[in-house]
Amino acid sequence: MSSLLEMILRFLLAAALGAGIGYERERAGKAAGLRTHILVSSGAALFTLASIYGFDGATVDISRVAAGVVVGIGFIGAGVILRGQREKEVAGLTTAATIWITAAVGLAAGTGMYLVSIIATAVTVGVLFLPKVRG
Repeated sequence: MSSLLEMILRFLLAAALGAGIGYERERAGKAAGLRTHILVSSGAALFTLASIYGFDGATVDISRVAAGVVVGIGFIGAGVILRGQREKEVAGLTTAATIWITAAVGLAAGTGMYLVSIIATAVTVGVLFLPKVRG
């Protein structure tokens, strides 16, 4: 398979898997929904693809891009976590976690780890359908 076709396939897979996670969040009425998760996953894949294919011949550590994505996504995730009026109330943790794992799915798809990214998406969506346990 040509490298251009491979890059396109990886990018589109990341977008589709992000859509799968985002659809559940949208259906649940969360602030970070379909579009956010598609953009996070495909953005992570694009950064990954750029690091793999964009520095051809240069001596670079492409794994540093993955580390940068993890740190950057942490800021976005932190933005969706809200603290309630009572000290013990915290909202948005699950949405922040889905943004975080969606970036990981995009990174995995971007590196060509097709099956792993698909399984990670299936597990994530499955977890989101689990009932909340209130204590």
